[in-house]
Amino acid sequence: MSKNNKTALEKERINALFGENRKLNYNPDEEHSVGCNNGVFVPKVMDMVRIFKGIPFALPPIGERRWKKPVPVPDGDNIYEAYYNGKSPIQTVIDSERSSYYPQSEDCLYLNVWVNDACKDTNKPIMVFIHGGAYGWGGTVDPLYDGLNFIKLHPEVILITIAYRVGLFGFVDLSYLKGGEQFEDAPNLGIYDQIEALRWIQKNGEAFGGDINNVTIFGESAGGGSVSILPLIDEARGLFHRVIAESGSLALTYAKDECKAFTDKLIKASGKDSMNELMKLTTEELAKINEGLNEANNFPMRDGKLIPIDPYEPYLKGKTKDIDMILGTNANELYYWIGELGGLFNYSAGMPVKYKEDISKVKKEDKKFIKDFMRIAKGNKIARITEFYNEIMFRLPAILQAEGHSENNGNVYMYYWKEESKIPLYKACHAVELAYVFYNIDETIYTGEKADEELARTVSNMWVEFAKTGNPSLPDIKWDKYDIKNRKTITFKKDDIKIEEDILKAQREILFPIVKYMINPGYADIEENMSLLEKTNAAINAVFSSISTLVAERIIK
Repeated sequence: MSKNNKTALEKERINALFGENRKLNYNPDEEHSVGCNNGVFVPKVMDMVRIFKGIPFALPPIGERRWKKPVPVPDGDNIYEAYYNGKSPIQTVIDSERSSYYPQSEDCLYLNVWVNDACKDTNKPIMVFIHGGAYGWGGTVDPLYDGLNFIKLHPEVILITIAYRVGLFGFVDLSYLKGGEQFEDAPNLGIYDQIEALRWIQKNGEAFGGDINNVTIFGESAGGGSVSILPLIDEARGLFHRVIAESGSLALTYAKDECKAFTDKLIKASGKDSMNELMKLTTEELAKINEGLNEANNFPMRDGKLIPIDPYEPYLKGKTKDIDMILGTNANELYYWIGELGGLFNYSAGMPVKYKEDISKVKKEDKKFIKDFMRIAKGNKIARITEFYNEIMFRLPAILQAEGHSENNGNVYMYYWKEESKIPLYKACHAVELAYVFYNIDETIYTGEKADEELARTVSNMWVEFAKTGNPSLPDIKWDKYDIKNRKTITFKKDDIKIEEDILKAQREILFPIVKYMINPGYADIEENMSLLEKTNAAINAVFSSISTLVAERIIK
């Protein structure tokens, strides 16, 4: 089947999920409904699992509430269907983010809950998932995050997935526009949305049978970055107790000056330099502008107000020590971006541009560490640049978080994912573990083929065991804590799950001084070069289509 046909089928599949929950005059299913502070919600029931979708946790951030902190939903006792996901946040449609196929709206602050009545406990641990998408894409409707299989396997927990504003509506510094001082929270609205969702869960988790004193937040990519940030925020304290960060860390943040590029492009694209004018634009007009800004999308801003200027400092000083943590990355994170950048040619041409730009910001005395790393890294230039970014944007920031946490007697475990995708060139890429974690083994968007059922069951069991007890070990697999003496890390690979000590020690020791530069996966460095790449891409892809995968692989080895 061609890629276009697959995309068309996926769009049809996602749009078939759409519906709008209605306010009801009576309750058609009192037995399974749940009363919350903002109403009574009626679920769908499948195989003893109650599925609540599209529950609002904040007022719609529309009109005067656009680019403002979320406002809690008011109390009420009306009855509502909870059959359908809320609309996805405004974002550009791209193939790797299936939530972008779903109808979109500024009115997007909704969550979903899965409860399995096969377990009658009334004090279940609550697991809250925060989706990824580079803070510019994503949503809860993606089938990869559907909780039915997960909660059928684990009836002893409650699963919740939450939405938040992304891109232009969730992460934009408006302080450079006239009147922008009235929108001081705009650079981090998506994080504020997550906090508001967690507050709603604290108010209403018990009504679903959950233990609001045992909440685990977990996320991947931008979601992993989010759950790394939230322990630093005073107003989020007490809203959760455990963290699982998958392929996301404090490196996925921006300084204020890095955020300015997005704002400058917004002013140019919109022709507006005041908030009064910008607020008059329709959702459709802003969504169109957002499409042209995607490569410059912001990450959360280290503003010194919500997020510390040095976000590692709280970890190193013990502020996070009371929160249990699992932190981990994948062996070949960057190969995911072969697809994101439009193919192997674009990736091979674009990444050296980003590398050159990033190392230009490193002080002369520190560049020696990068040179030493490039000498010991394996493969050709593209392969070595790829491994540099695997380390500096993902693994080493996670290790620095783990070090600070461990040295302050925090409970922390680390993993390193080795099981590879069957998609050519992707290897153990970014996001490949998600089908395993959610036990959605037939969702092959990143795995390429059906995920291994035994590995998926094991990983999923470990995540749940951690949520229940703070220790992810299973009866037949011990997962040791991480510390700077032994640096024990579990590696995940089919038929080969084991504890290893100080993985890639030489790479860590050489590059660790570079972590302080907060090098991140932002695309802005290569945006201006992509137009040229795209012009030649069609011709190059025609050549590559006649080359076997084996030959193509050699280009990045």
